[in-house]
Amino acid sequence: MAPKVLISDKLSEAAVQIFKDRGIDVDFQSDLGKDKDKLLEVIGQYDGLAIRSATKATEKIIAAATNLKVIGRAGIGVDNVDREAASRKGIIVMNTPFGNMITTAEHAIAMMFAVARQIPEASASTHAGKWEKSKFMGVELTGKTLGVIGAGNIGSIVCDRARGLKMKVIAMDPFLSEERATEIGVEKVELDDLLARADFITMHVPLTADTKNILSAENLAKTKKGVRIINCARGGLVDEAALAELLKSGHVAGAAFDVFAEEPAKENPLFNLPNVVVTPHLGAATSEAQENVALQVAEQMSDYLLTGAVQNALNMPSVTAEEAKIMGPWIKLSGHLGNYIGQMTDEPIKAVNILFDGEASEMNLKALTAATIAGIMKTANPDVNMVSAPVIAKERGVKISTTKQDQSGAFEGYVKITIVTETRERSIAGTVFSDGKPRFIQIKGINIDAEVGEHMLYTTNDDVPGIIGTLGTLLGKNDVNIANFTLGRASEKGEAIALLYIDAPMPQQAIDDLKGTGLFKQVKPLSFDV
Repeated sequence: MAPKVLISDKLSEAAVQIFKDRGIDVDFQSDLGKDKDKLLEVIGQYDGLAIRSATKATEKIIAAATNLKVIGRAGIGVDNVDREAASRKGIIVMNTPFGNMITTAEHAIAMMFAVARQIPEASASTHAGKWEKSKFMGVELTGKTLGVIGAGNIGSIVCDRARGLKMKVIAMDPFLSEERATEIGVEKVELDDLLARADFITMHVPLTADTKNILSAENLAKTKKGVRIINCARGGLVDEAALAELLKSGHVAGAAFDVFAEEPAKENPLFNLPNVVVTPHLGAATSEAQENVALQVAEQMSDYLLTGAVQNALNMPSVTAEEAKIMGPWIKLSGHLGNYIGQMTDEPIKAVNILFDGEASEMNLKALTAATIAGIMKTANPDVNMVSAPVIAKERGVKISTTKQDQSGAFEGYVKITIVTETRERSIAGTVFSDGKPRFIQIKGINIDAEVGEHMLYTTNDDVPGIIGTLGTLLGKNDVNIANFTLGRASEKGEAIALLYIDAPMPQQAIDDLKGTGLFKQVKPLSFDV
């Protein structure tokens, strides 16, 4: 059955066509997002939800979304999506960070010009038949210092445009390296330095716990007298009431805001101040940007629903379509390795270390790690996936670490998992053969070569004669057919293991018969989603 997607906000018809052309059943109801009760009633039918800003994907909506696998936001901000609730439920949340970068950056530059030259007020005055040339004395941008808070995708474009205007650009961004700062022609500074030096300040960061109220009353008081402040990023980054007071006192010469702490903004401390330019969240409001983000979200959601490729996900490592083709077997291997650990471990796991060797170490390690953790937790929670597993692991206090190394043996690459509980360590390693099939190659440090099957049996015993015969005889007696049989031992007369790929689930009677021989230390049936 084809995946089914609901578009609950206004989106380009071209985006609708992309879904249809890719073979996805699409339901386009552009105003449904405004009807919470109706959305709650129907959301359970859909595999994907494509939205803009009107639809609120709340915890309640997500709880009712019994089949939902992905939420795609045509735009950057996902304040209208409960990401924590989505992650718990294993729903991928995607945005489209590149479709409206230029548009938003251009709006910030336009707002900077508008507040520097008082264009809106001068326009209104001239429309009213006044000719108040002396009243609207502005300032030049050339030679002024622009402080950019956040030099990511949009911020770096603003930096480029500002340098073209012959402004000196300084930037505060904890993720900005000195090399990248040099590349984009800015000086990297700390926030206090930026506040003290900037003639104009513009923000281009998401609203997070770290950035909320970044221009607080305390920080606004540190700004250079006569500064002008532009916010085309997210509401909530600035203490609007404190800014209003500084505008009235003259400490801040002007402000230009496209976003507000509460939207739609019907009233705000910044409204009706003569030195403030305001627009109704128009940063991405160009025909080009709206078309770009709509097409991008349709392509991303289609790719995920049809091929498993993940792009621009906010709660899962991205896996491109090309990576998905190469990594598919390795992601499955990682899940199998984790699932083995989960089925073999009946006490709380304190720590997980994942070793990536050779070819595996050059892949998307975040995706492989997420698959491993999902595999570990699948035994206790069958609904867990690569999105929800890391969240659950963190909540349970499981420490996850990864190690990578160059090729160290006969295999071109492998993955090894070691877990720590209160009483023991347990490990398993695996690789992918040239036929694309995952193989287990080591358990408890004992080398093996076992194809992974849907139904398997794991046993441990002392290395003594008769084990193979006993296994074969008792399984045959219970009508259990063996598809593949792998043995391994630590040393002669030491500990030995057997891993059997069987055609059907292991009958309880067969398990009891094996245990009854007294030859086996452990008899454990296993199952894998192959």
